[in-house]
Amino acid sequence: MKTADFDFDLPDDNIALRPAEPRDSARLLVVRPDGLEDRIIRDLPDFLRPGDALVFNDTRVIPARLSGVRERPNPVVGGPEGDTLTVEVEATLHHRDAPDVWSAFMKPGKRIKDGDRIVFRSLTATVTGKGDDGLVTLKFDLTGPALDDAIHEVGAMPLPPYIAAKRPEDERDRSDYQTVFAEHDGSVAAPTAGLHFTPALLDALKARGVSAHAVTLHVGAGTFLPVKADDTADHRMHSEWGEVSPATADALNAVHAAGGRIVCVGTTSLRLLESATGEDGVVRPFHGDTAIFITPGYRFRAVDVLMTNFHLPKSTLFMLVSAFAGLETMKAAYAHAVADGYRFYSYGDGSLLFRAA
Repeated sequence: MKTADFDFDLPDDNIALRPAEPRDSARLLVVRPDGLEDRIIRDLPDFLRPGDALVFNDTRVIPARLSGVRERPNPVVGGPEGDTLTVEVEATLHHRDAPDVWSAFMKPGKRIKDGDRIVFRSLTATVTGKGDDGLVTLKFDLTGPALDDAIHEVGAMPLPPYIAAKRPEDERDRSDYQTVFAEHDGSVAAPTAGLHFTPALLDALKARGVSAHAVTLHVGAGTFLPVKADDTADHRMHSEWGEVSPATADALNAVHAAGGRIVCVGTTSLRLLESATGEDGVVRPFHGDTAIFITPGYRFRAVDVLMTNFHLPKSTLFMLVSAFAGLETMKAAYAHAVADGYRFYSYGDGSLLFRAA
């Protein structure tokens, strides 16, 4: 399909810069094949049934935006001994490749070379690789938990570019950009549908007879990248690490066997479950990377209902929701959301999508 098929107009006024307070007071657009309904997040239990299973992503966002300087020996003959050339750079961590190695997106990135030393205040790394996909490999001088602690000390929360362009990151984002499910460090972007949940909403879902299950997908910085290819078939997804435990896989298979529905909180949970599910519809344990790219025509194997935020035009995530609920249905839903003042993107409102036949 053409990437242009997934374009739509979005005024800047619809982009949320802060989350709703309280979180479950955000708006919820319910999207069924037969129509739309305007509700709020805390109404979610009204649309689920006893025996349904809620699947959320329990990843925790790390302060993955690192500002520093690139250091390189001065090549000028006769220059001062020990003289170095320095350039200010910014790294957004993407994927942990080893205890002391991260792949990252760098700005400016074109002039980064193998062997460059990057100093992020008290943390130093060496460039050991550069891929055609825009990722730079950084080998840090620290490893394991010591590296984790240093990243937490020198890093900033990696706000999406459409928020960061309008205001700086602040201390409030350290809590706002984290879900109530957050448990395992590793994401460089929030699984934003989870930002709407509160303990009270989880209690209401439990009272409704809806079970809750955790999976882990460490969201990478590639989630913010636009699709540059004219045809979706030419787009390459960046991989992300995820895990579905044997206990969770067994529980979700039991839910389907009993006639319940799997309800994913966010596209990250959906992408991971679909990666873990075979053509036979059986969810299997999963541990590793996934680069699944879902566009219209994809046959869903595991997920029946999806709760998600409103996504960027021409993005892989708008393609995914169009595959799930139907392209024309989602175009109509987004047109309604824009016209009715719904708030878009990470800190915005939510939608509840029922899968198209």
